[in-house]
Amino acid sequence: MRSPAAAIAWELRRRHRWGLHAVLTYLAVLAAVRIFVVRHPVDFENDQTFALVVVVPLTATFIYFLAVFSFGLSGDLAARQSMYPARLFTLPVTTAALVRWPMLYGAAAMAALWFATRLLAVWPAGTDVPVVWPALLAASLMAWTQTLTWMPYALPGLRVMVTILWLATIDAVVLLALQHKTPEPVMLAILAPHVPLAYLTARFAVGRARRGDVPDWRRTRIARPPRALAHARGDQAQAWLEWRQHGRSLPAMVTIVVPLELLLLFAFREAPVIVFEILAAVLLTPPFMAAFVAGTLSGGVTPFIAMRPLTNASLVGAKLKVAMRSTVIAWLPIVIAVPLMLRLSGTLPLVLDWARQLIDVVGGPRATAIALLVLAALLALTWKQLVQSLCIGMSGREWLVKASVFATLSFLAVIVPLAHWIIGSRQAMAMLWNLLPWILAVLVCVKLAAAVWVAARLYDRGLFGGRALVIGAIGWDVAVLAVYGLLVWILPTLLFQQYFLALIVILAIPLTRLAAAPLALAWNRHR
Repeated sequence: MRSPAAAIAWELRRRHRWGLHAVLTYLAVLAAVRIFVVRHPVDFENDQTFALVVVVPLTATFIYFLAVFSFGLSGDLAARQSMYPARLFTLPVTTAALVRWPMLYGAAAMAALWFATRLLAVWPAGTDVPVVWPALLAASLMAWTQTLTWMPYALPGLRVMVTILWLATIDAVVLLALQHKTPEPVMLAILAPHVPLAYLTARFAVGRARRGDVPDWRRTRIARPPRALAHARGDQAQAWLEWRQHGRSLPAMVTIVVPLELLLLFAFREAPVIVFEILAAVLLTPPFMAAFVAGTLSGGVTPFIAMRPLTNASLVGAKLKVAMRSTVIAWLPIVIAVPLMLRLSGTLPLVLDWARQLIDVVGGPRATAIALLVLAALLALTWKQLVQSLCIGMSGREWLVKASVFATLSFLAVIVPLAHWIIGSRQAMAMLWNLLPWILAVLVCVKLAAAVWVAARLYDRGLFGGRALVIGAIGWDVAVLAVYGLLVWILPTLLFQQYFLALIVILAIPLTRLAAAPLALAWNRHR
């Protein structure tokens, strides 16, 4: 029989061998560049260049390690249950061993990543790179991420809020220490207690999860289907089941996070710029949270669902209806709380002054249209975040889901410093502005070609008839023309050419991935 250390190491290596091989390849390339190309510190043109060379690869690898060693790729982030794999609870080992070895492997991986980056990366000339405390910081963030994801919670979505707040608190303490130029021994003293505290908390959390002890602050009675559901059609029953399983996660997360964000209005009521940033963050919270919930809503089809006497279109339609209902309910707390908190915090006159300035510039009708268009765009973006990964999640291919998550995280890690670099360079901005219409045109061609291919596959496999495909295409065309006409009326042609707006609208309105969801589901049900 294998030891607990070997069993958990085999588990991690078996499920993530390709990602770990990619990390080793990245470190090998980094070493080759450091040894054969750049042997001395260099002078970077700006901070963005340094970010692209060092910070972005380090951040992407760091995020990947967090997901791997916390088992974050094999669970539901918004659920109440622990994300520790239940199959490992059956191993004949102690709870301490189940906690100790993943945390030890995670801490060792984080420390090795930092030391390898410090030794092999190309650092700016004259930079005093710390030695030990960044490795301890990475290990502590890993340990707390493992603890907070393995812990069972009393409400759906509470895990996301607690994890974000606690890790942000640790980061804030570290940033304050760096701002005051705290020496390395003091940083080590600040960070050293975190790993053992996280380990003790994780033992308690995994112990509760192993016993099946999951607290529940919702109604204590077992939820029963309403009587009307007994006479409902199959697609209505499926929509009810989808709502009970996944639909309430996004409204719960938004209801928890938004009041905490709006409380900042009381602290920064005298700073108009910060008030604007707080309101922008509040409005972007539902789409941001929807990205976390999307993996739950678009999760793989279980055998219970696959065997139900429903068509693929009915199963996908139930998820789309639940996503729409979840989006509307998630925005209700914002619609109610924002005006109330603006009045209580005394910042409502500031917002009204911004509205009057907008009306003076564009006029009353256009200002109203702009406000309604922004609200509709945010609602649509939230719904799109929930459903755009249906075609991936419903395929049932675990490797495809994991690859999409890793690609998304890597894209986010790259796009921010790249955008900063482009904005800071006039030459890059001019080149991008000249090439942007061609880039958008190529993307539109790719999107439309993919939509035609998906439509042909749907028709060939009998999933949709020709009439349904034509009606769907006409509906999409009407939506594109309506949004395009509204943008042409609102935005002057001096700022944006009409063809440019048409390309933006075609890319913004979802088509291909939604149409591919029934195809992916059929592929999964009949494989």
